[in-house]
Amino acid sequence: MLRFPANGAQRASTSRSAHLTILAITLAFAAVLGATNPTAATAATGVKVVVIVGPVESNTASYIRNARRYATQARSYGATVVEIYSPNATWARVKAAAQGASLVIYLGHGNGSPSPYGAFSRYTKDGFGLNASAGQGNNRKNYGEYYIRTGIKLAPNAVVILNRLCYASGNSEWGSANPTRTVARQRVDNYGAGFLRAGARAVFADGITDASYILYGLFRTNRSIGAIFTSSPSWVGAYDFTFGSVRTPGFTAWMAPKAAGRYYRSVVGNLGLTAATFRVH
Repeated sequence: MLRFPANGAQRASTSRSAHLTILAITLAFAAVLGATNPTAATAATGVKVVVIVGPVESNTASYIRNARRYATQARSYGATVVEIYSPNATWARVKAAAQGASLVIYLGHGNGSPSPYGAFSRYTKDGFGLNASAGQGNNRKNYGEYYIRTGIKLAPNAVVILNRLCYASGNSEWGSANPTRTVARQRVDNYGAGFLRAGARAVFADGITDASYILYGLFRTNRSIGAIFTSSPSWVGAYDFTFGSVRTPGFTAWMAPKAAGRYYRSVVGNLGLTAATFRVH
């Protein structure tokens, strides 16, 4: 079982030329397209956002409070928002709601790979930790990448935000040792794979920080995905690196550790995709 501290934080578990190329591209997008877009609110009307919170024991209420903030923020931009929270966050409800969604935000337990819990399973790893049945509190069941990629079809150019999870950004569970860079890379690549195959074009993972900057970037700017990633108030560029996805060829992962071995933030997908394109529906 994954454990969380009282405040919900989790321990965070290529070349240089390639990284510099990606950085140059994203900064160019930010400069050319501009930091803000006055018509973004109108363009966002009708964009479907689904906010999900799975069971996380004593931290469930805290996760739901954060999720409701994201839902309120998205609605303020004109988006249509569906909220699904534990103890009623079942796979059937999540699957139905997520069809055609442009933005999916998930807060809950992460069950990633590699991990200390046995070999990779496409049925339980790198997806959602949801309620096995409605109204039963912490009766968690993990729905892995198989369920995501075969059961959900997202909108074109959709984005996924994984917030306050273990493993998704490369991190380890709270209290566990930091992963090696190789393991952290595998975790990010694996966690994004099912969502990218379901139609997402970018998967953000913020293990311990507020993800509201991503919503702002998507709905209020024309920045690229890469430029939105670097716009985080928690951005630390001293240890960041990029690599081509092995699980989903053609996409790029960008990881920005807080410090050496502290893998709290990542994004994988089409880093050049613009927020204006995301808002087209």
